[in-house]
Amino acid sequence: MSHDHPPRNLGLDLVRATEAAALSAGRYIGLGNREEAYRPAAQAMAEALKTLDMDGRIVIGEEGRLGEHSPLDTGLQVGTGNGPEMDVVVDPIDGAGYVAQGLPGAISVVGVTPRNCLWSPAPALYMDKIVVDREVAGALVPECLGAPAAWTLALVARIKKKAIGDLVAFVLNRPRHADLIEEIRRAGARIFLRPDGDVTGALMAADPRSGVDIMMGIGGAAQGIIIACAVKALGGAYLARLAPQSREEREAIAAAGLDTRRVLTGDDIVSSNEIFVAATGITDSAVLDGVHYRGAIAETDSLILRSETGTRRRIRAEHQTV
Repeated sequence: MSHDHPPRNLGLDLVRATEAAALSAGRYIGLGNREEAYRPAAQAMAEALKTLDMDGRIVIGEEGRLGEHSPLDTGLQVGTGNGPEMDVVVDPIDGAGYVAQGLPGAISVVGVTPRNCLWSPAPALYMDKIVVDREVAGALVPECLGAPAAWTLALVARIKKKAIGDLVAFVLNRPRHADLIEEIRRAGARIFLRPDGDVTGALMAADPRSGVDIMMGIGGAAQGIIIACAVKALGGAYLARLAPQSREEREAIAAAGLDTRRVLTGDDIVSSNEIFVAATGITDSAVLDGVHYRGAIAETDSLILRSETGTRRRIRAEHQTV
């Protein structure tokens, strides 16, 4: 059965999937193995998604992360099959390195829109991204994604009525960003440098209260689609462009007929305003508290975004673990 509109409580249903993944990943915090945490979290999310009343299809999945089939691969059907036809994007652990090392900043996240409303970059693995909050949203132009960092930072500073030296940019601490980091520092802005987790970075950049003014740099393509959903739901602005990091990825993108020069806006990636995003903290972060175990009880902290109404909910839950 199919409905024209998603049910009003779909975000509340989705959070069960992010909670399941976070609770699974939480058992692996600090044990040193990214993959060991990731597989059970992906399985837990897939099992939870099966119980939701929707006819969901994963638009870009996790096969690139695991290097083989996962329970959350591109094109797989999720949900009971009863309910609205939805496009689904998932990330059981955004920040798997944080989980392995016991560091703050890991979350589990899912986004959904009505069917055929999400653009898919598959088989791309990487995208270049810029995220700003609603205050700057109207001024972010596609040229920003090819411009020198100093130019974009000056634009943000002017709109926010700040000195460039008071701006904070979230950037992933990866070798590919050495030039970008140098550019931002030369411009005089400060950097919130983290090794992992660009969905968390985007949530911070899109939140006027977070202290982060902009997110810049190259991260995962699947995460890039989730970011488009979340930023649109928060009223911010987003620019993205495919950024292949290997010859194999470039060849796969060319074979799929995708354009690496095209700059996409949030509206190019998500054509609907019926967006639900759910996220649950795995380790403590600036966005959400992590999973905490207290005897037979596990506590979770989650965020639900609904774009159509502009609603942003925080849900703290207790779960029986035995």
